[in-house]
Amino acid sequence: MIAIIDYGMGNLGSVRKALERLGYTVEITSDPKVVGQASGLILPGVGAFGDGYRGLVDRGLVDVVRTAALNGRPFLGVCLGLQLLFEESEESPGCPGLGILPGRVVRFAPKEQTRLKVPHMGWNQIIPVAGRVNPLLPAECRPYVYFVHSYYAVPARDEDVLAVCDYGIVFPAMVGRENVFAVQFHPEKSQADGLAILERFARLTLS
Repeated sequence: MIAIIDYGMGNLGSVRKALERLGYTVEITSDPKVVGQASGLILPGVGAFGDGYRGLVDRGLVDVVRTAALNGRPFLGVCLGLQLLFEESEESPGCPGLGILPGRVVRFAPKEQTRLKVPHMGWNQIIPVAGRVNPLLPAECRPYVYFVHSYYAVPARDEDVLAVCDYGIVFPAMVGRENVFAVQFHPEKSQADGLAILERFARLTLS
């Protein structure tokens, strides 16, 4: 069973429907015991970094999510779920992240500097980083996927960047290490290419 972690930040139903459409058993839960027993975990979310972390704290999920991510089970962060894997964010100074991946989250430069709107919203292409092991995105794939975000991750370790996207700057669109993966875009809103990414993740939970 794949557990979608409910920490009060929305976007849960669309992720569940996408996976159920693919034929997988999914449960939305905020129960630490269920999270601890799931074969795979998804941390989705939309909203502010600080609110997201406090949602995890209030539900007693911080330790169980860290443990699950570090004990080898397949783990996927989506949008805010990607950002929360890091240590801190400019969006919420003084609020820690989960610290599963080293690095921080920063805001896109304002429109006055780049002539690009913030948030970055809509379809954009992602490119796999050559030589990185990424079971969710084959090296030959260059899909267009759907983004909605004002902040992006800056990993401390370059090898944690699995795919990139260009929006005035080149930023990490997918990150990960070993069993932990995360995407800044919304695969559940990215039509066939997004569903293919969710399918590949779900298959990992069965192996």
